[in-house]
Amino acid sequence: MKKLHRKRPLSIRSRFLIVSLITVPCALTLAGVFMVSVFSTNVERRLDAELTGHINNIAATLRVSPQGELQRPNGFIDKRFTDAYSGLYWQIGDSTSNSRLRSQSLWDFTLDVPGDLAPDGVVHRFAVAGPEGTTLTAQMRQIMVPTATGLKTLDVIVAADTKPLEDAGYQFAADLAPYLAGLAIFLIAASFVQVFFGLRPISTLTSALDTIRKRRAERLDNVLPIEFRPVEQAINRLLDAQSHSLEKARQRAGDLAHGLKTPLTILGNDALTLREKGETEMADEIEQLLAYMKGHVDAELARSRIVTNAGMRQSDANLREITDQIIRTLQRTPKGESLTWHVDIPPSVVLPLDPHDLRELVGNVIENAVKWASSEIVIAYAQNGLTVSDDGPGVDLDKISSMTERGVRLDAKVPGTGFGLSIVREICDVYGLALSIDNRRTSGLQVRIGFGT
Repeated sequence: MKKLHRKRPLSIRSRFLIVSLITVPCALTLAGVFMVSVFSTNVERRLDAELTGHINNIAATLRVSPQGELQRPNGFIDKRFTDAYSGLYWQIGDSTSNSRLRSQSLWDFTLDVPGDLAPDGVVHRFAVAGPEGTTLTAQMRQIMVPTATGLKTLDVIVAADTKPLEDAGYQFAADLAPYLAGLAIFLIAASFVQVFFGLRPISTLTSALDTIRKRRAERLDNVLPIEFRPVEQAINRLLDAQSHSLEKARQRAGDLAHGLKTPLTILGNDALTLREKGETEMADEIEQLLAYMKGHVDAELARSRIVTNAGMRQSDANLREITDQIIRTLQRTPKGESLTWHVDIPPSVVLPLDPHDLRELVGNVIENAVKWASSEIVIAYAQNGLTVSDDGPGVDLDKISSMTERGVRLDAKVPGTGFGLSIVREICDVYGLALSIDNRRTSGLQVRIGFGT
């Protein structure tokens, strides 16, 4: 089946940061637009209030002569009404005589009044064309002025240039932009800090799991915040179930070993009885089969106790301690007692292997060296590798590659089952160790296991 390759999804941290980089500038841009709009609205309101005040001041000073002529208003009038094209203008129109009075600031320009304004006496607001192509915001109010012949209706208009309002809005936006940019930088930086600080428990979880994988701890012990407590409890349950399953498998392997021990012992006694009765041929055959069965059972029991992967080991192992234990056991055998042992392993070498697996690994290699050694065995640890050498006859080059195959025996006259180095190969495969077997330059065989730690 063709393997489907998918692109690795973005990390949670990257997603948070991308969202922050998009939303913060957008939010502050909208806030800036809103603040400029509020500012412009308030400036327009202030202008409207100012225009209304001017209308009231002008209306309060309006007079009509005894001859019925409209007099120019005087008194409290803004100076800008006297400067030509200053941007602030007033105009008073008489609807009965079509006569108009204008501020000096209008000079010779006349404001066009919309004809659809209702004569209701309220202030009307509208836009009107001003001098020199400007656009004005104007207010108009109809007032009644007493004359000798009765009340006269007058249209009082006050207008102001809108360009200062627009310039004020632009200037406010320009002044506001640096502050919004600084705020955006601060918020994005705060988001970075928040994301890294908020996701720190995930890094803590990774470190804690690495510690468990290295067998420096067995459980997660309150390493996560309360929000992640269910995850922590689920992982602990999984670790407990894994440990229980491994321990149960090893107990079953031990029970199997004890269960087979008695029948095999009985078969050995039967072979001895046959030999005493003169049935040497049958006794030899039974003893041969018995040796093979014991070797096969021991090999399978050893394999059943090997962890399925390096992460399932119960703890790390001290190489020197385990090697010394193996050597003390082998020195009690007739062959091991007659050999000279040279051991050069620092006592501080701790390897990330299960102690049982390291014992099987080193034990099988040393046992193989004991079978073939003539007088000495050299065991040394250097450059992250363990080397076991003997001074035996060595092995033909074309047979070295087959030494780690199951059940292979290079010499049937030498006691053994042919499973030892195959177990070594399996353990090396589980832990990813490098295994090399070579003849020594002088005589004998050299087996090197590279731990890569």
